Amino acid sequence: MPPSQPFDQSRSGSPVGGFGAGPVPGRGSTSPAKKSGSALLPQRVKPALITVGALAALMIIVQTINWATSYRLDSLGVEPRSLSDLWNVLTAPLVHASWGHLFSNLVPLIIFGVLIMLGGIRQFIAVTALVWLVSGLGVWLVAPAGSVTLGASGIVFGWLAFLIARGVFTRSWQHILLGVVLLALYGGLFWTGIVRVAAADITGVVTVSWQAHLFGALGGLLAAFLVSRADGPRRPAGAAGPVISS
Repeated sequence: MPPSQPFDQSRSGSPVGGFGAGPVPGRGSTSPAKKSGSALLPQRVKPALITVGALAALMIIVQTINWATSYRLDSLGVEPRSLSDLWNVLTAPLVHASWGHLFSNLVPLIIFGVLIMLGGIRQFIAVTALVWLVSGLGVWLVAPAGSVTLGASGIVFGWLAFLIARGVFTRSWQHILLGVVLLALYGGLFWTGIVRVAAADITGVVTVSWQAHLFGALGGLLAAFLVSRADGPRRPAGAAGPVISS
């Protein structure tokens, strides 16, 4: 699946003709120079932390209200194939069944969200919206009748899948390297959170939604493909990878 505002370009011309004076016409004035993605990266860390931190804070606030009201907000979870509850696809990732459930999602949510936000606010919104909808609609379509699915783990799986798969489509060595590192550190989640839970679901009742994880990951893969296609026309010809931009 994980923002910042566009940054102003800097000018490389240095003052001549006295302290604080601008370039003198005809005497070495230079044209504006664009900042590369690597130069913009440090400036995007703070907005990324603020944006993802705000999302995490919202989830904590929602959980506090849910806990204080004896978990009445659990009704905002996804109930499969219920037309009246289809809108809960939009609210379910914000609601958690317990504090433990919330905190198990928060750490990877912040890590993956910040990494996606470093690519720009538009990328973050596009990836998150796609993962959010694909995960929720997948649960609504195929989860067992009578169940209620809530929590941000579908978003976490989607963001992770996006970050791992992005380099395959962009062919950027930075994206590939990051994907390999994340696969080594967190790739086991796909086995434990999808394959093992789905297998256990065949023989008994499980309390973890492998459907949310699976469709979240599929949404992340789709987002990686679509983002790479959208960024393609803006890549410099012959460059090894795309300039990080929104």
